This record gives sequence, structure tokens and C-alpha cells, in this order.
Amino acid sequence: MKIKGLTVGLSLLLVFMLALVGCGSSGAVNQQGQEGSGSGGETKMMKLAVVTPKERSLTQGLYKFEEIVERETNGKIQVEVYPDGQLGGDRDVLEGLQLGTIEGTTVSTGPVAAFAPRFNVFDLPFLFKDEQTAYEVLDGPIGQELLEDLTEVGIIGLNYWENGFRHLTNNVREVKTMEDIKGLKIRTLENDLHIDAWTALGALPTPIPYTELYVALQQGVVDGQENPYGNIQTAKFYEVQKYLTNTGHIYNASPFMISKKFWDTLTPEEQEIIRKAADEARDYQRELNRKESEEALQFLKEQGMIITDLPSEERQKILEAMQPIYEKYTDLIGADLVNKVLEAVK
Repeated sequence: MKIKGLTVGLSLLLVFMLALVGCGSSGAVNQQGQEGSGSGGETKMMKLAVVTPKERSLTQGLYKFEEIVERETNGKIQVEVYPDGQLGGDRDVLEGLQLGTIEGTTVSTGPVAAFAPRFNVFDLPFLFKDEQTAYEVLDGPIGQELLEDLTEVGIIGLNYWENGFRHLTNNVREVKTMEDIKGLKIRTLENDLHIDAWTALGALPTPIPYTELYVALQQGVVDGQENPYGNIQTAKFYEVQKYLTNTGHIYNASPFMISKKFWDTLTPEEQEIIRKAADEARDYQRELNRKESEEALQFLKEQGMIITDLPSEERQKILEAMQPIYEKYTDLIGADLVNKVLEAVK
């Protein structure tokens, strides 16, 4: 009887231990700290980082993407949005995508060009006359060709959102002519083309991360900066800038990008959901940005900023001064691509 009882006891103990092992494996945490075993029960996390505040249309587009992805995957992909540069400036975020520490972002083409130089073509001054022309180029074969360049640096480019047309502000004088730009210390993007363009106009360009710009303006490190109306409003640059000139000198597309390391962990079905969500969020963000730009300009007027329209003859002078920039960057970007874009925007 003792032997029989011992056998039964050992059997029960063995069953109990197997149950524990089974429970442990079903709730195991994978190397990324995500629960689940296999694609069926795995929860994947997406951190989306952006330098703009919550209110800005680019950030709102990320929230729309979050909503769509979590709904369409039944929560198997969880998205977290980090606005206000919480995870660093544009360059920091792009490097995070390469490393796989950040899963997604939308960043203007200027900073992107530091990683994929041919993107400089979209930042050539006065390239796009309006948003619709930009959409046709960006959403067409040329834009898609450029997105493929990102794969080589560990990033998947899905489509183009928009930051919008950039305009000049400063706290020194009203800019009504090209001559008025000379000597102004202007914050620029961390991009050689932007620096060269302002140098050609006689300004003193200084690249500063967007997350540090307000303080730089407040402390007089720079006299002015250039950004779309929406950024000028939401970043409260109007508090430290008196003059705004409607230059519209560069249209900034803002590619929506995913870390290739993360992308490669997705199933084909999940990748398709991500693509469709990105397109839906793009359309939402562009519409929101157009409305935001109109409202922001009116808001800036109400805050007492002196708004100046750049006369057409002065705009032409600036464009002529930009010709050496076109020549220099045509050599760097490639004449075939530049000519293709110039033909497409006609």
C-alpha cells in the first residue's frame, strides 16, 4: 500500500509540474518584452515618436494611425505616440528607427535627406506651386522611387504626409525685400541644402534642433526661423517673434516611416494593415493640415504678429539667387532625377 501511495503521489506531482511548465510557456515574454508564444497570441508594440506637440496635425495623424491599427489588428499591435520630442529630435528619432528602438515616425524631408541624400530634391526652393502639385509628384512614381532609397538605411518609407509650406519669421525687422534678409541669424533645419540656400541670400544660417528652437529664439541665439504656420502657432514662436513674411520658399513633405527591424517581424497580413492605415492617416492628416494652416495664420494675426506678403518681384529675385543652389544640388542629387521632378511640377 505504501508503494502504491508513493506511486500515485509521484504521478500527481508530475502532472502538477507539467501544468506549471505549460502555464509558464503560454505566458512567456519574448525578447522584446512582449507576451505570447507565436504570432497567434503575440502582442507587438509600436512606439511612434515625433517632435511636434499633440495639437499639430502631424501628431494627430499618428493618433489616427494608432486608432486604425489597434482596431484592425484587434489589439495585437499596440501603438504608443510620443509627441513633443519626448524621444529626441528628428535625427535622434531617425537613428532610433535604424536601431529598432523606435518603430515609427513622420519627419520632414530635410532631416531625412541626411540619411537618404536624394530626398534633397523635394527641398529645392520654390519647387511646388501648391499642395495639389506636390501630392501628384509625391504619391506618384517619383515619390515611390525615393521611398525605396530608405530601405538601404534600415527604414521602410510608406507614404508622404505634409508639414506644409515654410515661411520666414524674425524679431528684428519686417522683411519685404530680399535685401532685408541679409545679416539675419536664421535657424534652419539640420540640412546642407537649407543652410546653403539661406547663405546665398546673405543670412547667417544656424542649424538647431526643433526641440531647442523656442529657447534659442527667446535668448537671441538666432533672430528668426522658418516653419509652416501650424508649427509657428503650436510651438508658440509668436511669443518671441514679431514679424512673419509669407515666403512659402519650401514645401515640406513629411514621409511616414517604419523601422525595418520592426517591419520584418510583421506577418504579411499585419504589413498590409499597416500600409492601409498609413494611407488613411495620410489623407486625414493632409486635410487637417490645410485647415490648421488657415486657422493658424488668422490666429497669428490676432496675436499681433506683423504679416507681410512678399512681392512677386522680390520672390523672383530670391528665385534667381537660388540658381546656384539648383546647380550644386543637381550635381549631388543627380540630373536625371532633378529634371524628372522639374518636368513633373510644370
